[in-house]
Amino acid sequence: MAAPGKHVGHYIYRNGRFLLSNFEQFCFRRNFGWSVVVCQQNASTERESAEAIVIPKKKTWSKWAVLQALASTVNRDPTAPHYMFQDDPYLTPRTSPEFKLYSLSQESGRMAANHIVNKNPKFFQKDFAEPHIPCLMPETMELCIEEVSEAALLERIMLRKVKAAVDMYDQLLQTGTTVSPDASNDLLDLICLYGDRDPVQDDKPEAEDVAQEVQEEGRRRKGRLRRASDLVRIVWRENNNAERIFNLLPERDTRAYSALIRGMVKYGAHVKAFNTYTDMLNNRLTADVHTFNALISAAPEVRERYTEKWDLIVDLLNQMNEQKVKPNLLTFNALLKGLRRCGSLARAQSLHTLSEMKAMGIAPSLASFDHVLGIFYKAASPSQGQTDILQEVMTEVAGRTFVAQDPDDVNFFSSAMRICLDTKDIEAAYKVHDLLSVGENWRMLGDSFQQSIYYGRMFNLLCMMEHIDVVLKWYKELIPSLYYPNPQGMRDLLQALDTDNRLDMIPQIWKDIRRMGHDNKSDLVDELLSLMARDKHSPEIQESFAVCALDVKSLYEQGQGARMALEWTATAMTNITSVLLAAQKKQQAWDMLKLFKTKNRVPSEELMEEFLASIKSSNDPQHAMELVQISASFCLPSTPKLAERVLQAFELSEEQKTILSELEVSTEVSE
Repeated sequence: MAAPGKHVGHYIYRNGRFLLSNFEQFCFRRNFGWSVVVCQQNASTERESAEAIVIPKKKTWSKWAVLQALASTVNRDPTAPHYMFQDDPYLTPRTSPEFKLYSLSQESGRMAANHIVNKNPKFFQKDFAEPHIPCLMPETMELCIEEVSEAALLERIMLRKVKAAVDMYDQLLQTGTTVSPDASNDLLDLICLYGDRDPVQDDKPEAEDVAQEVQEEGRRRKGRLRRASDLVRIVWRENNNAERIFNLLPERDTRAYSALIRGMVKYGAHVKAFNTYTDMLNNRLTADVHTFNALISAAPEVRERYTEKWDLIVDLLNQMNEQKVKPNLLTFNALLKGLRRCGSLARAQSLHTLSEMKAMGIAPSLASFDHVLGIFYKAASPSQGQTDILQEVMTEVAGRTFVAQDPDDVNFFSSAMRICLDTKDIEAAYKVHDLLSVGENWRMLGDSFQQSIYYGRMFNLLCMMEHIDVVLKWYKELIPSLYYPNPQGMRDLLQALDTDNRLDMIPQIWKDIRRMGHDNKSDLVDELLSLMARDKHSPEIQESFAVCALDVKSLYEQGQGARMALEWTATAMTNITSVLLAAQKKQQAWDMLKLFKTKNRVPSEELMEEFLASIKSSNDPQHAMELVQISASFCLPSTPKLAERVLQAFELSEEQKTILSELEVSTEVSE
């Protein structure tokens, strides 16, 4: 009995401990609401403790990382002008002419400061900027090596002193010193880059011979030039120093030929460039990709027929293939740019060119797409198929960030917006603007002139296609931080207000017109006055119109000033008078009517009818008599009818009736 009792006791003891353990876990889970999260956290903690701790490697941050991070937190203030004017709030522009004046003044001051720094470098040696800003430090422009040597030649080449470098090269040859091929090629590169002239420094006036040649070239060129920089066009002179030094070279390699050909193409000697290329092939030399790029861009200049231009371009591409020269992005862009002058065959070839670029792994730049759009949208009224090209291009570039790779990249956005305006495609315009907002694509918009063109076209399209509420939202978003509208832009806005029946905002728009300096444009002022005088509105709106009309009147009365003054016209005077009558400004309206005689202007018959209706509402016979007399003084044909209506509508004395009868008779006799 002892043995079985022992086994039973051991069994009870073991099962009791098991039950006690389960009971404690049950109570613990009850306290935490049977939470599975607790169990998962415990398990994850155990796994993390088991894994090894990895210390990250040291990361080297860019010197501009903090500035970039801070810049990313700041958005553009649509109510503030351009950020370039933040350093001097007193010179904050309010109009487009002021923007041009102040920005040029600021640049002029910067150039003057740069001139002083470069002329006195010893006083500006301490560097306060962190990180270092090289452009703020004085440039070393003075020559240090005076003796005749190759080192002196290289110094002049480095300082971009073309004439001094050519003189030093000639002195070396006169002394019998052999110039190394690298130094000779460096000199040839410098001469061909600047067209055998010293580059114009920002802080120095232009050379007299260059200015004279520019004037002669400007007389030869027809049409109005857009900017002053378009005048600075240097042409390739016959037998210049580049050709002379090239002929003096003992061995002419590919680099020398490439420099000469590219210089000839840059300065308009296209035929000579192809002749030099032929001479290069005769000497059993192969050209590099930069030489072929220059020749492809010059191909349309040496042929007249479209097929001949394209055949020459194809021949150059075949020669690239034979010489095993791999094309780059600028090669295809030069090809597409040349196709823009090849007529109808350009469309199919441009699409084939884009396919070839993708096959070679070369991503098109904005200039590539700009050339394609220029090929398909050359006509004034593009077809439906051409409109699809714009959609395909915008689908291809959507969401991408672009960097400058071609000088023509800055033409894409203004050209694309022009196409949207011509095709009245507001959706495509929004896609173009969305692309501009991606990353730093806004840098591809170009200079201030191109920015003004882009935003002007966009605003014009918005005024034509969108509801006025959307137009006003963009108006507040773009002005004055990005765009200063021209008079045509403000006329488009007034027409948009008229289309959506929001003429009540005209007084507010008039304040902006005055702030932007367009209040002396007669066409714009006449448009505004005609909209206010055309229809009748509520008394509150008519009162605001009257205040606006009196403000316009004050501009006419200012006379000649610093700006071109407005001259009274019969239409402007009639519209102002009508607005004042509608607002019950009778005394001011009478003053305007008397002003017609002073300014030798004739009021319309409709205006006299409006005056008579206003006088009848106030039952004023004396003013009615004056109105007939004024009408008779202008010899208006409606004077007898006007006098008859006054006799019927008012109780007049015998003397007044006699005066009206005499006026009727005198008017009939004069007729």
